[in-house]
Amino acid sequence: MSDDELAALEEELAEARAESERLQVTAADREARAAHLESQLAELRQEMTQARSEAQSREEELTGLRERTQALEEQRRNAAQRYRELALQQSPELPQELVAGETVEEVEQSLQRAQETVAKVRGHLESQAQAGRVPVGAPIRSGPDLSGLSAEEKIQQGLQQRGA
Repeated sequence: MSDDELAALEEELAEARAESERLQVTAADREARAAHLESQLAELRQEMTQARSEAQSREEELTGLRERTQALEEQRRNAAQRYRELALQQSPELPQELVAGETVEEVEQSLQRAQETVAKVRGHLESQAQAGRVPVGAPIRSGPDLSGLSAEEKIQQGLQQRGA
């Protein structure tokens, strides 16, 4: 082998070594990056596990709150129903059909409207009854008052009534 060939081979060897070092550096960088990404992936998986755990916990809490809300709604409806029943016992003149509601406030408004309706009907009935009534203390229908007539006029009046 000649010196030129030897020099060319050495140059190729140097280039190959440089390429090998560059590839080793690139591989080391990529391994470091892969290790970093694996570390990040592990952290993200841990965060995701925590987030799922929190979501599960919040879902359970939400379920509990929904059940509590339903129980409170049922209590509210029962309280409104008991209030309605007590109000109708206190005011038996109110028709049950006119008093309704899901809340105490709705029952209260319904009671007020029912009382107004009953008052209007009662007033109307009383005014109709007044129109057909004869006033108390009115004199009984009788013949004319003869107390101011003389005896002779009374006799004449009596004879006229017989003859008529």
